Amino acid sequence: MPKPHQFDQASFLIQPGGDVDLDKISTEADDDFKKSEAKRALAQDIEALSDAQRLLWADGSRAVLIILQALDAAGKDGTIRHVMSGVNPQGVSVHGFKAPNDEEVLHHFLWRPTRFLPPKGEIALFNRSYYEEVLIVRVHPEFLERQRLPAEPSGEKLWQSRFAAINAFEDQLVRSGTMVLKFYLHLSKDEQKRRFLDRIDEPDKNWKFNEADVRERGFWDQYRNAYHEVFRHTSTEAAPWYVIPADDKWYARAVVADIIAARIESLDLQPPSVSEARRAELRRAREGLLNEGK
Repeated sequence: MPKPHQFDQASFLIQPGGDVDLDKISTEADDDFKKSEAKRALAQDIEALSDAQRLLWADGSRAVLIILQALDAAGKDGTIRHVMSGVNPQGVSVHGFKAPNDEEVLHHFLWRPTRFLPPKGEIALFNRSYYEEVLIVRVHPEFLERQRLPAEPSGEKLWQSRFAAINAFEDQLVRSGTMVLKFYLHLSKDEQKRRFLDRIDEPDKNWKFNEADVRERGFWDQYRNAYHEVFRHTSTEAAPWYVIPADDKWYARAVVADIIAARIESLDLQPPSVSEARRAELRRAREGLLNEGK
């Protein structure tokens, strides 16, 4: 497997149990890292990820779940498109989490993602995820009305209960062989505004614009606070969070690809061993093919 370009991955990691202030974390690319270098790193990591996926499939004992969270216009779709451009689509699934439907709200909030988890040997990407239940629902608690929850727990106890459920859920996934990689694309408010204006001013981007996104921008501080709580309570040893500067799309994509490739490579996956009996079968098959028609 080609050696992926190595960023200082620890610098993007949210240490388990640590407090996080997003206002103190840069949203911009590292000054020492040039765009041309990022493009080369991304290409190298795409190749490494392609090789890693083949081993993941051949080994058949592990799976990978990748979660992308961000505020609107942070580049989740583009990150998925670029980072996963070199993998075999047969071994990858992508699921976007929108508002739960009438059936989904009748179940525990972790019922929905369970149906889209990757089987052994495959990669699944969640574009947004079950974390929306402690993010947008926390910012807009009126959404809880559809969920028909009992009176208790409520208030802060509800969010603490959901954090505990998420941690237990992810811990069980890891114990059963699924690597959980969680990324937050960290976009500045100024850059989000610029991207929204691009979507309005450029005709070929008009289809991307959603007026609701601008309304949600009015809750910027509330979302920041909700993310602070998410990182503080759910960045664990089993499934830590990575905060990725996202004002420069080329940089964010390179970093995400690098971390995914390196983390899968760290599993030290191996193709299945071939028994002597199987080798004998292969020799017989080879001999038959070579002697065909003689």
